[in-house]
Amino acid sequence: MYNKAESSRIRTEFWITFGQYMKPVPDAQGYKTKWANYKTGVKDIYFRMKAEREFASIGIEIAHSDEEMQELYFDQFREFKKLLFASTGEDWDWKLHSTNEMGQTISKIEKVLPNVNVMEESDWPAIISFLKPRIIALDEFWDNVKPGFEDF
Repeated sequence: MYNKAESSRIRTEFWITFGQYMKPVPDAQGYKTKWANYKTGVKDIYFRMKAEREFASIGIEIAHSDEEMQELYFDQFREFKKLLFASTGEDWDWKLHSTNEMGQTISKIEKVLPNVNVMEESDWPAIISFLKPRIIALDEFWDNVKPGFEDF
């Protein structure tokens, strides 16, 4: 088992490693971006990547405090579901109104890689290989659909 400080240090090392690995990769418009801390530029819409003890995940999180607005955003994403599939090449899990770690109601569209552990450095290549193509695909997808969310 790891104490809190050791766990935090390992997670930080993972995200630094991921960031260094992704640094030479430009975004969909050819610019440098901070992939590990991707900014969508639209309030209440986030791209979340997680690397935990039992899984890794990547997804779109809709965190608007008004559940009706959250549902409108979610429905708007549904309109673009085929484009998301075209960018990622896979189906993702769609969850309207679930609860996050802080007890907030959110909606999310995500893909999960089970049975990996960020605490095990030997799992890092699998986690990075999972996250890299998906965050690049999400960026490509977002480059095409972002205008549909800017007027909300």
